[in-house]
Amino acid sequence: MPIRRDKRDRYVEIEVSAPQEPLWVRCESCGELIFRRKLQENQYVCPRCGAYFFLSARERVASLVDDGSFTEFLPPRVAEDPLGFADQIPYKDRLTRARKETELFEAVLAGSAQIQGIPVILTVMDFRFIGGSMGVGVGEILALAMERAAQERKPFVFVISSGGARVQEGVLSLLQMVKVVVARERLAQAAVPYVAVLTYPSTGGVLASLGGVADLTIAEEGALVGFAGPRVIEQTTGERLPPGFQTAKFALEHGMVDAVVPRAKLREELSQALSVLVA
Repeated sequence: MPIRRDKRDRYVEIEVSAPQEPLWVRCESCGELIFRRKLQENQYVCPRCGAYFFLSARERVASLVDDGSFTEFLPPRVAEDPLGFADQIPYKDRLTRARKETELFEAVLAGSAQIQGIPVILTVMDFRFIGGSMGVGVGEILALAMERAAQERKPFVFVISSGGARVQEGVLSLLQMVKVVVARERLAQAAVPYVAVLTYPSTGGVLASLGGVADLTIAEEGALVGFAGPRVIEQTTGERLPPGFQTAKFALEHGMVDAVVPRAKLREELSQALSVLVA
């Protein structure tokens, strides 16, 4: 259930009528028309060509944690439009639309859960929410979740799906990189494990800060891993990029990640890794 603050600054649950989903979905990779329920049962992976579909934050949570174990944290109180920013539409309207479309308060969902019986603090980004961008709200949610993980001595798991910093918040969004890295240091001081899961896409300031300093970094098969887009890199360096650049396989071969795991085996892989890290 989505949460927001009312006029008296209280947190309240709100009812959102979700749009009716079509029964059939077309794979953009191979053109196959797939029955939605069959796609769900296959972890949103095309049964014909193996292409990965986006997962929402709540779908990702459901695929990773034990049934009924996830308890969402209340979002912190932050300034929602600190710069009074407007581009094609005012930033406040953009936030309102993102919240309505995703049924999330921000681009990251945080809570406590269990992964095959192991208690964790789990944070999951949702690319549908303004490109999974990190602004003040996302930075605060991540920092508070890590502080809670350190206090409760529970492993911190962060699933990334982000385009980077939120431009509508200017330099304040860049400062979140510092905030989350400082919070990550508190995890290290408390000897609490931190596992990052890179999905499609894992880019920009989120990867360059919190996404790049985990004890264990796992990339989902099909993930996009890199700071900037290939076109920008080629224009900046004046060089042609190697084949497969910024793929999960390329990241593994060059030491950026510790493992590449198919989506169907990600929960099992996390469980095995966590059982070793908390031993």
